[in-house]
Amino acid sequence: MSLLPKKYDKYVRFFTFVLKYWNSNIFISDGDNLHEFEQLEAADLDPTPEELVKDLKTMGPTYVKLGQLLSTRPDMIPDPYLDALAELQDEGDEIPYEAVEQLFREEIGQRISKAFASFNKTPLASASIGQVHEATLHSGKKVAVKIQRPDVRKRFVEDLDTLMTLSEKAEAYSKEAKKFSIHEVIEELRYILLQELDYTKEAQNLIALKENLKEFRHLFVPGVIPDYYSQRVLTMEYVSGQKVTAVSSMALMDIPRNELADDLVKAYLKQIIVDGFAHADPHPGNVHLTQEHKLALIDLGMVARFSEQMQDDVLKIMMALGSHDGDRLVDVLLSMSDYDEEKADIATFKKMIIRKVQENQNSRAEDLQTGQLILKSNQIAANNNIKLPAELSVLGKILLNMDQIVAFLAPEYNLEKTVRNYIEELMRDRLLNQLKSNHLLQTLLESKELTENLPYRLNKITENLADDKFKIKIEAFDEHRFIVAFQKVANRITIGIVIASLILGAALLMRIPTTFTIIGYPGFAILLFLFAASIGLYLIYKILFTDEPENKDRS
Repeated sequence: MSLLPKKYDKYVRFFTFVLKYWNSNIFISDGDNLHEFEQLEAADLDPTPEELVKDLKTMGPTYVKLGQLLSTRPDMIPDPYLDALAELQDEGDEIPYEAVEQLFREEIGQRISKAFASFNKTPLASASIGQVHEATLHSGKKVAVKIQRPDVRKRFVEDLDTLMTLSEKAEAYSKEAKKFSIHEVIEELRYILLQELDYTKEAQNLIALKENLKEFRHLFVPGVIPDYYSQRVLTMEYVSGQKVTAVSSMALMDIPRNELADDLVKAYLKQIIVDGFAHADPHPGNVHLTQEHKLALIDLGMVARFSEQMQDDVLKIMMALGSHDGDRLVDVLLSMSDYDEEKADIATFKKMIIRKVQENQNSRAEDLQTGQLILKSNQIAANNNIKLPAELSVLGKILLNMDQIVAFLAPEYNLEKTVRNYIEELMRDRLLNQLKSNHLLQTLLESKELTENLPYRLNKITENLADDKFKIKIEAFDEHRFIVAFQKVANRITIGIVIASLILGAALLMRIPTTFTIIGYPGFAILLFLFAASIGLYLIYKILFTDEPENKDRS
């Protein structure tokens, strides 16, 4: 037992971990060493990626989840570490059956023996949050029952509170921590974990996804058993099959591989661009090939949500990638990013993005790296002082996993053609999705109000015009100063007209003979001319030497 209080023991473990890795080359601090890391083998790194994975497991389940989250951040960590983190498995010791039975009764309100005709006490899988058991309903339907570990929420929240406190302090004192938005990463981890700890949310996600993807006949989303789920228990249809990338070559020959890949690609594009709600963790372990030759999407604890603006931006990104338009992709990425024009290196960012797009051109499905390209865009942006939205990392991770599955199922599959052809259909769906009933109703109500009030308002305006009561009110920054300036201009125009009239009158009088003369010219005409000239010279003097300069006014 530690002599330190539990909270401080967590701090000690965290700082021990940080001290080991902070001075290593695991974190990319700038773009200078990026190319060097891309050329290194995993065995050449110190500490090695395998050692990092082992240390995270030793730190506990919260840090395992953090490692999985960091696997989507190529802007922070070099590729060899990313690959190791992506394979980081969330494992846990088996929960005793007695604890499983007690928790089920507390959550559902009845015994396992009463709820199910049979229940396998040996779990199918066990992870840090909970474990899954196979069971059979009294109707004969096979189901999978997820049971959450006792007190797991408390342990996760304690670790998350520690990380939140330390990440906030790190950003206050470390430029590197602030550059990579460490506190934002931990906040995202907290949000994801708290969502995963509530099985009612996963149930709602399954129900929503099943409805959204019902048009794809080669996909399967397990249904939720209504009476047997709560915050810590989730019962759903059993998926009989195996991990898609574990299917043998011989078995692949008997399935409609192109049709499966086609539905998978279209389904994820629809989720992201039209629905704004997507299965955020489609790694091969969460995509199974069923005995009915369907792709089953399981584990909806982690989902991604995209705002309408982000959906539009993703649509533009996919269109640019589909047409290999690097310039267009750069424009879209910059429009959705945050950067200081003086610090950001836009030229380098543009050059590197266009180069990545060109490298991806004319690739087969097994070589295509759409997800990797988006993740690399985050890396390139960070190294050039440009901050892309966090949703783009999630999008890149989704597409990266999808690329891997499609490449395994159908290496010759023309992914780019599917994306191009489906985009037009998605655009129509996107527009229809925006015409939701509440938006349409709001528009109709506003139109009704406008129609009712327009005749009265038009009648009022015409009455005021007829009675000379129509007024336009203009609000300026300095109304009095505006009026004074306007009067000054009007007065000078008037004086100019008077001067012109005097000169014109003097010219006409020059033609009339008179006994009163000045230096041989009619005297009255000369007096008028001199008077006009004096006023004109005085006006020029006022304009050139006494008017307030513009800069003085602004100060």
